[in-house]
Amino acid sequence: MRPKHITRVRAYWEGLRKNGALPQRADVDPRALPDLLPNVFLLEHVAPSVVRFRHTGALLPEIMGMDVRGMPFLSLIDPGEREALVSQVDRVFHDPAILDMELASAVPGPARLGARIVLLPLQTFRGVDMALGCIETEGLIGRPPRRFRPLRVLSERVGVLEPGAGFAEPAAPFAPGRPALRLVHSSDHKISRDDDPRE
Repeated sequence: MRPKHITRVRAYWEGLRKNGALPQRADVDPRALPDLLPNVFLLEHVAPSVVRFRHTGALLPEIMGMDVRGMPFLSLIDPGEREALVSQVDRVFHDPAILDMELASAVPGPARLGARIVLLPLQTFRGVDMALGCIETEGLIGRPPRRFRPLRVLSERVGVLEPGAGFAEPAAPFAPGRPALRLVHSSDHKISRDDDPRE
């Protein structure tokens, strides 16, 4: 597959990065890619190892034969293949990372269907808990639901520049020790003639 749509969506995502930071969910504007809206979707990381569709274009409901909003992302995958992908999908939000998957229909036959999916991490005020996704297909959708098995899965860690990186000094560890001050009574020290400030 030549993922023309995915290439454009990734370039758009890269353009939203400011000073090396991940794009903000609030900065994603559907009007920027109007002709790609059928292929684009949003995911939300709602709990450990639980990632659900938040918004989708028209292509995913056509593939699955139903509205997939609120459904797990891995519902697209053949049940026997899902467990192996859980950690890869989690990395999108935890590392964070870009996930690029090449897929094939889990049901062999004349209605061959291939797909390519990319997931691009986004941050909100809660942290990195959303992802911008794009799917491209090749072949006949046929009778839904169509599920896939992974042929190739690539995970690319995203370099994220933290605010103020390169300028902050490393924090010095706290080392408890003896007090720097002690209480002194005048009787503890008699001023000698040499110490008398009046002379």
